[in-house]
Formats: sequence, C-alpha cells, structure tokens
Amino acid sequence: MLFREMYPFWSAIISAIIAQAMKPIIHYAKTRKWRLELAFSSGGFPSSHSALVSALALSVGLQEMFRSPLFAIALTLAVIVIYDAANVRYYSGQNVKVTQQLVKDVQDALHTEFEDPIYDVKLKDVLGHRWSEVIAGIILGCGIASIFHYLL
Repeated sequence: MLFREMYPFWSAIISAIIAQAMKPIIHYAKTRKWRLELAFSSGGFPSSHSALVSALALSVGLQEMFRSPLFAIALTLAVIVIYDAANVRYYSGQNVKVTQQLVKDVQDALHTEFEDPIYDVKLKDVLGHRWSEVIAGIILGCGIASIFHYLL
C-alpha cells in the first residue's frame, strides 16, 4: 500500500537510476569503449535530472488528476530543473572549456607555464545537457511514470 501511495517518488528515483545506468551503455554503443564512470557523473545522454523531475511531475499529475497544488509544485520544479540542465549548467560547462583553452593558448603564446596551482586544477567541462539529452530524459521519465501508474 505504501508503495502505491508513494509511486511518484519511486517512479522519479527509478527514472534517474535508469538514465544514469544508460549513460555508459549508450557511450559504448557510440564509441565501442566502456566508461563505467559515466554512470556516476552529470551530463550526457539521457539527462537523469530531466528524467527524475518529469517522472515526478507526471506521476503526481496522474495521481492528482492534474488539478492539485501538488501537481503545480511538481510541474514548476520540473520546468526549473529542465531549464537549468539545458541552459545554465550547459553553458557553465562551455565556459569551462573556453577558459581552459584560453589559458592554454596564453601559455603557448608566452612559451611558459603559469606557476599558480589554480591553473593545474582540472575542471569538469560536462556539467549540463544539450536539448536532445534533456528531451530523452523527459521521454524516459514520462515513460517510467506511465508504466508505474498503469501497472499499480
């Protein structure tokens, strides 16, 4: 009974886990190289953030008949997270790439290495998602939410 009442939570969690588990498999299908660490990293295809919030919003909507304040909250949260994944976090990652290239270009032009240890820090440049990765996450999350709803 508790599982049925809490299925929005469980569909969200399972959607995120499936999305994360898919990342190394999809990478292998594209490159024929295993990178199991992708299952524990942000960014990549599909977006687990988008899968999680989409599953949550749709599950709450289905459970509440799309007419409750709880659904409005879940939908608002989903819109914010999806926007953040596809825009704010994505462009932050792009800024990291540009900054790292700029430092390398300046060092090459001056034929020197900067001594400050800040330049040795390896920053993660895949923080967010392309829209295709976000849409795949939304589809996955909505699919899992639908399965939970119709099977329970």
